[in-house]
Amino acid sequence: MRNYMVFDVGGTNVKYAVINEKGEFLTKGDFPSSPYDFDQFHNIIVSITMENKQKYNVVGLAFSCPGGVDSETGIIGGASALPWIHGPNFKEVFGGSTGLPVEIENDANSAALGEVWKGAAKNNQNVMFTIIGTGIGGAVIKDRIIHKGANLHGGEIGYMVLNVQHHNGTNTFHTWSHLASTGALVKAVAKVKGISSSELNGKKIFEAAEAGDQDCIKAIENFYLYLAQGIYNFQYIYDPEKIIIGGAISNRIDLIDKIYEKLDLILDTVKIAKVRPVIEACHFKNDANLLGALFHFLQRQEQERIITRIS
Repeated sequence: MRNYMVFDVGGTNVKYAVINEKGEFLTKGDFPSSPYDFDQFHNIIVSITMENKQKYNVVGLAFSCPGGVDSETGIIGGASALPWIHGPNFKEVFGGSTGLPVEIENDANSAALGEVWKGAAKNNQNVMFTIIGTGIGGAVIKDRIIHKGANLHGGEIGYMVLNVQHHNGTNTFHTWSHLASTGALVKAVAKVKGISSSELNGKKIFEAAEAGDQDCIKAIENFYLYLAQGIYNFQYIYDPEKIIIGGAISNRIDLIDKIYEKLDLILDTVKIAKVRPVIEACHFKNDANLLGALFHFLQRQEQERIITRIS
């Protein structure tokens, strides 16, 4: 059985695990992702990897990272909460330090691949995946492989414009992230109540709604409607077999039913639309990125073996 070292680099913590080729976890751990610079980060990663390489006979190293990850080059473009990960070549740096083959993938893409490999989409080929949090991220899965797009922006569904306001000759465009993220929900309630967003979070808002707070009830209804609008659009842009929802909001047991309520309102109005999207909450929570990063590693290694045999 082959074992692999996997790291999920997040803005707050770096989670890691040794996982075998069947997706079984042999050990887990984590450490804070800041305050560091790249050299310190590098030293910690190499130390953990070499310790587990010897203990578990690790044969590969996989990363899930934020930002515009170029899986071909190993370089992370764009921006994230960890500016020092942008620029270094992960494949060259960590491959050279550990003697292991290295693969790297974007965090949202990794989460999607984790669900495709072992989770809610394990029996599907073509899937849309969205993570609802402070903002909205996502991934497009085609034939169980991530569709990156020409500019590595495939799946950046939070950029989708859902609303425009016209005022005194000026247009204000609102993206799906501005309208349907939990961060947007918090801002909407804070604005109505005239308080700082820092005084609220999604959990407090849902608790207040359950206690009868009308401001929170109305904001949550709008939140679900905006989620449904985006999901409706996915269905008719890509026509996936299934749409998977991740992020902390996916823990709510009524989430899918509430979105379906709003989707049915849309479908009742848009008579030409006959396809009701299949929606499911993600199966894996904190482990999805780790599993997906490994699945990406295995896919890439298999592709290289096929190319080698052909050539």
